[in-house]
Amino acid sequence: MSVPMSREQVVDRYFLEMRAKVLEVAASLDRIDRSNPAGNDANDARLGKLQRAIRVLLDPGPGRAEKVQQIFSRTYDPAWRAAGR
Repeated sequence: MSVPMSREQVVDRYFLEMRAKVLEVAASLDRIDRSNPAGNDANDARLGKLQRAIRVLLDPGPGRAEKVQQIFSRTYDPAWRAAGR
């Protein structure tokens, strides 16, 4: 059985990768802002989901990955086969 890494070990191992991903998200949001200076994004559900997901990242405690995944997932439809999806 493996021993979990300490908080410091996790940060040491993943900091640069996490930093790069955060910068990538920031750059993408900047591109959106530059392409839409008036900020007329209210009708785009995708941007709303991104904003909700970013807020989840700021919540303390475990479970953030699951919460973010749920934001981007469809709700389960038991009749999905019949619907042809």
